[in-house]
Amino acid sequence: MLRSHHGFGIRQRGVVLFITLIVLVAMTLAGIALVRSVDTSNVIAGNLAFRQSATHSGDTGIEAAITWLSANNTGTTLHGGIPASGYVAFRQDPGVDSGTGVTESWDRFWTNTLAAASPSSIVTLAADSSGNTVSYIIHRLCAANGDPNATATACVTNLSQSSSQGSSKGAGVVALQGSTQIYYRITARIAGPKNTVSYVQSIVLM
Repeated sequence: MLRSHHGFGIRQRGVVLFITLIVLVAMTLAGIALVRSVDTSNVIAGNLAFRQSATHSGDTGIEAAITWLSANNTGTTLHGGIPASGYVAFRQDPGVDSGTGVTESWDRFWTNTLAAASPSSIVTLAADSSGNTVSYIIHRLCAANGDPNATATACVTNLSQSSSQGSSKGAGVVALQGSTQIYYRITARIAGPKNTVSYVQSIVLM
C-alpha cells in the first residue's frame, strides 16, 4: 500500500520558510546595528575633531594675553586689576563644595563667577575661520591687589635671592641678586561649533 508524502512536503516547506524568515530578521537587525555603529563612530570622530580644533584655537587667546602682559609689565600698571583688558591682580579659583568636597568645574566657575562679575574681566576675541570664539582672562597669582613685593600681597614669585657657599678661595656666603618675577595664570575658553567648549591654561613668569 502506497502512502502519500504530499502533506509531509508541505509541512517541510513551511518549516524552511519559517527558518528563512528568522534568518532575514536577524540579518536585518544586524544591518541596522552596523549602520548605527558607523553613525556613532562618525559622530565621535567629528566631535573629537571639533574639540581638537577648539583646543588649538586657544593658543590665540594665550598669545594675545602674553602680548598684553609684556606690553604693560612696567611700573605699577599691574598692581591693580584692569577689567577691560582681561586682567585681575589677585587669584581666583573654582570653589569647593563644603558638603561633598568636590571642586567646582572650570566651566561652571567661568559662567557663574567670572562672566557674571560686574564688570567682567573676560576678553572675547573675534571668531576665527573655524568658527571658534576664544575668550581669556589673566590672573596674577597673588592674594590681593597691590605691590607684588609687599608681604601682605603674598604673590607667587620666583626666588629673588639665592645663596652660594664660598669655595676654598673665599669664606662666608655670596648673595646672588636677581629681579623678582611674578607668576600669571592665563585661562582661555574656546566655544566652537556644535556646542564644543574647551579650556586651555598657561602659567607665565614676568
